[in-house]
Amino acid sequence: MENERMNASELTLAPDGSLYHIRLFPEELAENVILVGDPERAEQVSKFFSSVEVKKSNREIVSRTGYFNSKRVTVLSTGMGVDNIDIVLTELDACKNIDLRTREVKQEKTSLNLIRLGTTGALQKDMDINSYICSQYVVGIDGMMWFYDMEHDIAEEELQHSFINFMDWNALLPVPYGVEADTELSDKIAFDIRKGITVTAPGFYGPQGRKLRIPLRDETINLRLPMFEYKGLKTTNYEMETSALYCLAKLLGHRALTVCNVVANRLQGTFAENYHDSMNKLIETVLQRL
Repeated sequence: MENERMNASELTLAPDGSLYHIRLFPEELAENVILVGDPERAEQVSKFFSSVEVKKSNREIVSRTGYFNSKRVTVLSTGMGVDNIDIVLTELDACKNIDLRTREVKQEKTSLNLIRLGTTGALQKDMDINSYICSQYVVGIDGMMWFYDMEHDIAEEELQHSFINFMDWNALLPVPYGVEADTELSDKIAFDIRKGITVTAPGFYGPQGRKLRIPLRDETINLRLPMFEYKGLKTTNYEMETSALYCLAKLLGHRALTVCNVVANRLQGTFAENYHDSMNKLIETVLQRL
């Protein structure tokens, strides 16, 4: 596979020869990458840079590459959901590890540091609004990664089976899968941040147990989720990207970590009115520790 030339329909490029969705060339992508969902947050992160050398924008994907102190950093918005992570992560890897001119995989690979800074809804009552949570483990209930051939040393099969059994998981829902964060990044960046098990859902409403006008298949999931525990860590939060981020990063040889700002607490029924300052603090902390 690595010596085969990829067809134009598989490795899609823009008219200028850059990656089709992210619109970046290899020299425009730093090895330290901050991933955010909101395009406006890409601008929020880049305001901390001492200089910006690359500015790109395509659809919901906004990227800025520059320097924080002496470190070269790219910040890039992904939009919401694991489907967007699938696009962005695949193209970020291709940007560094596939020759875009010959369409062949490079022999020498580049490993990226991928840190997602997002917002999340807490599943433990003692987690305050505007506090932070590091996704040490993630359980994906989105189904995305079953389309790939996941290796046994990538998936946390014990976590997967424990979760399915504890939750008495409905067989009509996507089969959950588990994966761990990059421990080196976790130790370096989130050593003093609360760690837990994140649940990645394929949507914001029904998949996270929100019922507006349509009944849910299983209305008791959120009653059981806070009680699940694995290796001394509890299920702490919902979000919509980390499962695909962690799995794709490991399969492609990159390092990934998610740290989120708590903007809602599902058990308290609260939602943050303003989290701009707490997000700024998180951004600066992560940039300092990269």
